[in-house]
Amino acid sequence: MNENRKLVRVDLKFNDVNWERATVKQYELLKDRTVWRAFINGYSKKGFVIVEEEAEQTVMERLKELKPEVAGRKELTVEKLIESSYSWKNQIG
Repeated sequence: MNENRKLVRVDLKFNDVNWERATVKQYELLKDRTVWRAFINGYSKKGFVIVEEEAEQTVMERLKELKPEVAGRKELTVEKLIESSYSWKNQIG
């Protein structure tokens, strides 16, 4: 595994989502090998996706039906993601 692989965390706000569609879309995204983490909250209409940098546009196209707006974007590496996952105060994903 290449620990220096470039990943992107994209924080999103959704304009057209409910809990059922959010659950289905989250499941679909998590089956993709380029998606490392995905969370879509149908009640708050917010979520995030951690994806390989090259696949970011493809993932955004797949989310198009939920009418996402990018609220934030942060670049990170696999190493940083794994290290943050060890912490109780996981701030990345």
